[in-house]
Amino acid sequence: MNLQTVLTPDTVNLHLKGTTKEEIIDEMLDILISAGKVTDKDAARECVLDRERKMSTGMKHGIAIPHGKTDTVSDLVACIGVSDHPVDFDSLDQEPCRIFIMTLSPVNKTGPHLQFLAEVSLLFKSAEKRQEILNTTDKAQVIKILTE
Repeated sequence: MNLQTVLTPDTVNLHLKGTTKEEIIDEMLDILISAGKVTDKDAARECVLDRERKMSTGMKHGIAIPHGKTDTVSDLVACIGVSDHPVDFDSLDQEPCRIFIMTLSPVNKTGPHLQFLAEVSLLFKSAEKRQEILNTTDKAQVIKILTE
C-alpha cells in the first residue's frame, strides 16, 4: 500500500468546520465527492455511520479513522481532514479529535483496506508527526509528513 497513490492534495482539507461526528463525516465525504472518488454520498455515508454504530473509529491522540466498505467505490479511496477545533468522536482515550482520515473500500476487497488502516495507525504513533500535521498550512506537506 502506497499512501501517495491514494492521497492527493485534492483529498486533503486543512480546515474542517464540523462540530459533531456526523458533520465531520459529511465534510470528509464531500472531499471524496469533489475529488471524483465517490459517486453516491448517501450510500457511502450510511456505510460509515453503520461502522460507527458498531464501534467508534475515534482512536487515540486526537485521531479518528472513519471508514467503511461500500459498493460506491471500485478501489480503496481515502482523504484527510484537519479540524480547526477539537471534535468529540467517542475516542478510545475519551479525548476529542482534530485529525481525521477517512477510507472507503469495496465490499469484496479486504486486503487493501486492512493494509491502509494498519499503515495509517502506525504513522500516528509519532507525536511529532501529529503536531506537524496540525501546524502545516500546505496540503502537499500533509501527504509528505504521512509518507516519510
